[in-house]
Amino acid sequence: MIAAIGQSALSMLPDTFTFAWVVAVLFAIGALLDRRGHSLGRPFAAGTWVLFGIFWLTMVPYFALEHQSYVESILSLVAVPACTYAGYLLHRGRGSLFVLTRAVAAMLFIYLPFETVPAVTVGGITLPEPKRVFIEIVAAQTAAAMDLLGYAPTMVESSEGFLATFRWVYGPEEQIILVSVVLACTGIGSMAIFGGLIAAVDAPISRKLRGLAVSIPLIYVLNIARTTFITIVTGNQYMHWQPELVMAMFGASDPYRVSFFVSDRILSQLLAVVALVGITYLVARQLPELVVVLEDVLYVLTGEEHDLLAALDLPREPTNVDR
Repeated sequence: MIAAIGQSALSMLPDTFTFAWVVAVLFAIGALLDRRGHSLGRPFAAGTWVLFGIFWLTMVPYFALEHQSYVESILSLVAVPACTYAGYLLHRGRGSLFVLTRAVAAMLFIYLPFETVPAVTVGGITLPEPKRVFIEIVAAQTAAAMDLLGYAPTMVESSEGFLATFRWVYGPEEQIILVSVVLACTGIGSMAIFGGLIAAVDAPISRKLRGLAVSIPLIYVLNIARTTFITIVTGNQYMHWQPELVMAMFGASDPYRVSFFVSDRILSQLLAVVALVGITYLVARQLPELVVVLEDVLYVLTGEEHDLLAALDLPREPTNVDR
């Protein structure tokens, strides 16, 4: 009964991208009200954090059932109480969370156009959607990297109509294996995270640019390495390990998907978390103001204050954020 009521309530919410745009706009309004010293800024932003938690709740079924990602499913579940608690802390007076509020707004404004902006025709010239451009660039560079390693699968159109699918012919039975590059494979999500964080902190533009110069190229290169690794492993079935167990874990029936699940959903996603932690440290070396966001995230997760500048031996820079 309770599950049915919950499912009914979730079905009344707007679709995923509309919901995300609403959250982005509301976060931006709350941050702007705070910047202008308006008393409504704090409760407005706090309420939006609770709404953001509901957004992540709606994403759990997608990550668990459609995307079949344990890592993203768990992170989405953790985000629900974490966002709600962040809203509570902000409402109770933890003003430093306004930096994280601005960061989330900026992240969404960077990422969402790639998911939602359609192709536009101007003066008889059709400009392709940003999503298509970025996916096809990543696919082409993945193909170039594989060529350097001696692999040459055929490139064909994906189900979206983009030239972004690699067609492999595997084994004596000539099994056709298709591996597609989608938006989640481009690294734009991680780039949006760092772009939003860097945009949100109060720091000189020169150091913000250094932070971007450290993070964005490194994310892009590591992502090309990731897509190359996953495509080669899947196309050649190099990680066909414990197929019965892996298929049971992901609710799959196609044994040719096992190498993909192991290389992408398990190894690559876990390594991506490690890589993001490392990149965060490198960016914080250039932009110590970023630490206030990280300390707030740790406080939300642990309920304890942390001095990351001392713990990580980072240079101290003055900030204008009061707790």
